[in-house]
Amino acid sequence: MGFCCGIVGLPNVGKSTLFNALTATASAAAANYPFCTIEPNVGRVPLPDPRLDRLATIAKSVRVVPTQFEFVDIAGLVRGASKGEGLGNQFLGHIREVDAIAHVLRCFDGGDIVHVEGSVDPLRDADTVETELMLADIDSLERRCDAATKRARGGEKEAKDQLGVMEPVRELLRAGKPARVFTPTPEQVPIFRQLQLLTGKPVLYVCNVEEAAAAAGNAHCARVAERAAAEGASIVVVSAAIEAEVATLTDEAERREFLEHLGLQETGLTRVIRAGYDLLHLITYFTAGPKEARAWTVPRGARAVEAAGVIHTDFARGFICAEVIAYDDYLACGGEQAAKDAGKMRQEGRDYVVKDGDVILFRFNV
Repeated sequence: MGFCCGIVGLPNVGKSTLFNALTATASAAAANYPFCTIEPNVGRVPLPDPRLDRLATIAKSVRVVPTQFEFVDIAGLVRGASKGEGLGNQFLGHIREVDAIAHVLRCFDGGDIVHVEGSVDPLRDADTVETELMLADIDSLERRCDAATKRARGGEKEAKDQLGVMEPVRELLRAGKPARVFTPTPEQVPIFRQLQLLTGKPVLYVCNVEEAAAAAGNAHCARVAERAAAEGASIVVVSAAIEAEVATLTDEAERREFLEHLGLQETGLTRVIRAGYDLLHLITYFTAGPKEARAWTVPRGARAVEAAGVIHTDFARGFICAEVIAYDDYLACGGEQAAKDAGKMRQEGRDYVVKDGDVILFRFNV
């Protein structure tokens, strides 16, 4: 399991440039005019995780397989998208399919790139996109509420349960608040997810800045950070231009030197994925052996049997136990057998809650 993150924003804010940098491809045509991205471009990128490389070295693994993440570069949105303006219908349809939204905001002044609104104001741009998404959600809920109300009058319990979610969410939207501020009960979570509301998805604000502000941000970023804090959203500051240049450097030492010269410890890719992890409450566990060292992604709070099912459904169906070594213990002991000899390997049952960094061997029988 990874996650699918849609890169959205107004035209000409750097979405496609960032996508190209993140995926180290040139598949998205970055051009200085609106709608150069007409169909969503999809790129899969590995999660940089030094822990996996260390495990592979100790286990003498032939193959190293990091967890993968999917980024979707979606066409730029304009005012009126909820009514079909520009590429509105395509934009809204594509965004329903993603798990999270990386909202790229232009946070640099000047330059040759023409802003579609004529001036740089990231909060105004964020409001434009959010308003269109909320209008589309209201329209969707109005139709669903009407249909559910008729069924509820006929005594249908499922329809009543749906209205218990849809009506309060609709009122939030009418008050100008996104659906993600709604707090469903555990019983309501499946219903809320099935609604696939555009504003119900977690948001990561990506501030695209000039090179000089890549390390510390700028005044535009500070305003976005205030908004993110108020919404409970996340924020990452990147320079799409720098990321595009880093993507062309194949030598690791050269990449590190380039980043250090700019006062950066890691690439924007790493920061965006880490923020996405936090946004979706994901963790990583590992499997390691002579043939392969691999990273696997599961939701925080996942049980051992669920983690086993991520590898193969047979692992979950025939689950016997999980042999677990904490990452730090695996490193300190120098491998699986040494950790087992030192009493650091534990046998856990199907309801064991997987911890980030666990090294796990699943025993199963089908």
